[in-house]
Amino acid sequence: MGTTADAAFSRGDNRHTIEVADDTLTFRSVAITDLTPTGTQLAKAAGFKPPDTAIVLQMLADGALETIRPDEVVDLRHDDGRFIIVESDRLYLFSVNRERFDWPARVATGAVVRKLGKVPRDEALYLERIDEPDRLIDDRDLVDLDRQGIESFISRKQHWKLNVHGVVIEAATSTITAEAAMAQAGFDTTKPWHIYFKVAGAPKREVQLDTVLDLETPGIEKLRLSPRDVGNGEAPPAPRRDFALLDADAEYLDRLKLRWETIEEGDQRRWLVIHNYPVPTGYAVSHTLLALEVPPTYPAAQIYGFYVYPPLQLTSGREIPSTQMRGTIRKKEFHGWSRNRGAVGWNPAVDNVVTQLALVEAALAKEVGE
Repeated sequence: MGTTADAAFSRGDNRHTIEVADDTLTFRSVAITDLTPTGTQLAKAAGFKPPDTAIVLQMLADGALETIRPDEVVDLRHDDGRFIIVESDRLYLFSVNRERFDWPARVATGAVVRKLGKVPRDEALYLERIDEPDRLIDDRDLVDLDRQGIESFISRKQHWKLNVHGVVIEAATSTITAEAAMAQAGFDTTKPWHIYFKVAGAPKREVQLDTVLDLETPGIEKLRLSPRDVGNGEAPPAPRRDFALLDADAEYLDRLKLRWETIEEGDQRRWLVIHNYPVPTGYAVSHTLLALEVPPTYPAAQIYGFYVYPPLQLTSGREIPSTQMRGTIRKKEFHGWSRNRGAVGWNPAVDNVVTQLALVEAALAKEVGE
């Protein structure tokens, strides 16, 4: 009875199949006659004539590359059957995040480096430089590996910045709606605004709240806002104070130096809304519009969970559990996080907005592993 490896390589006609790629990492199926070929036999099966002009690299399960000498035997019953075979007279060296790779071609594309180095798509790839800024490498960029020394690549989490009427925000994704950008910057998106998107070398264009802004567009300068139907010299509206908080709450919120409001909606729900509330690294935005629902009998009645607008997303793409609650504030639907205090519970003598924000901070950090 054959082994599992024999069965994996067998194609039913007494031949075996390996996967062979060129220097673009495009793989094709190649038939061979046995499971213990030499490097020369692998090159010959891949179509190289004479086979000794080729360099054979075996791609291991962990992505590492191993050079196979012409007379070296590869046991495909136990090893991976994926190879990079390229006509070349030497190997070139480079590293990705300090892991070293041998490469059989003088030039490598950014896509090849990213794939070999297993660089996630949400990280940017850079070629390290000593006396000048590191060079951002896109998938289609070509890198000459024949220069003196070993070319070193590193990857970093990518962030995009946008100036929203003087407030610089950061996003972990390259696209954001105008509404989300304004909310992150602390602007009230329920008010009527003229919104202008400015890119260097192009005339400003008016956009809407749901317009998706591509932050990778070269020359982005800012998002400029202008209130609709507001006379010259009119001061911006003061924060709403529809109901009073505890003195300790108001003093703490003022120390945060964030804009906050208390809002009563028509459905008799009372909200504390905090603008531009910071969230930890690992979310698609760096700030959010945060809301706590404050019961009429607070602090005797507890504040439960918290709400955000727009809904928070993790850069990992993982879904955040227990965020099914909903609340409408100024015609915007906030997504609520159902979080409780466990066995300790709410104590009206000591718990308030301040302690609830501590719960918010812990819940946000937990989802990103902090």
